Amino acid sequence: MSDFNYRILDETHHRPWPLPTAPWCMTQTWHNLLFAHWPVDAGALRALVPQGLQLDLYGGQAWVGVIPFRMTNVAPRGIPSVPFVSAFPELNVRTYVTVGGKPGVYFFSLDAGSTVAVAAARMLLGLPYFAARMRLDVSEGEVRYESEREPGSVGPAAFVGRYHPTGPVEPSLAGTLEHFMTERYCLYRVDDLLHTHRLEVHHEQWPLQVADATIERNTMAEAAGIRLPATAPLLHYAHRMDMVAWAPYRVTQS
Repeated sequence: MSDFNYRILDETHHRPWPLPTAPWCMTQTWHNLLFAHWPVDAGALRALVPQGLQLDLYGGQAWVGVIPFRMTNVAPRGIPSVPFVSAFPELNVRTYVTVGGKPGVYFFSLDAGSTVAVAAARMLLGLPYFAARMRLDVSEGEVRYESEREPGSVGPAAFVGRYHPTGPVEPSLAGTLEHFMTERYCLYRVDDLLHTHRLEVHHEQWPLQVADATIERNTMAEAAGIRLPATAPLLHYAHRMDMVAWAPYRVTQS
């Protein structure tokens, strides 16, 4: 993991709350991300999000993101990355929620090109991971991405498209929609007993770039019961992000 940037732990001024006091437990590096976001009806989305989570809206509007990327350096703390286990493509469908004053991410699905990673994440984190046949190629600054969920999983769910940045790196400003969508430092899940759990993460501020994309096929949100509008998505690109994560813990709500 010689290419992992541990200096991110010294950059905390951008965070909305301090780093957790417990030791972090794993690393990940995210590459070639596309943030594709669509506005959706908050009432329809509310029916798909567990009741323990409050929808986080921007100006009264709910948003759903479909985010393809690839990962490296996926490993527990103190354990070296392993080829074919610690690096694979991933594709997330998510929205935004808040619990106890801490805004975060709620995942409807996380597709990954590693059956080992899918099994481990489901068992250890309780997140809705699915195995998928995935391919990511980068040529002359453009990313070509293909994903199709494995048969037998909830779905079908597929994404085929290509994308690239079209502008300079511009970190988002507090209060903007881009900041609302990306600057989130935890995720939430609700277990079978309706207990809410928070998993905290840390990384630098997102190095966002305006992006262009040609999406040929996208049934990822539909597989989660979400109907995306027939409008062009809001697109942003990020080249790389190193992150650390903490073990999930139960959130007690009054």
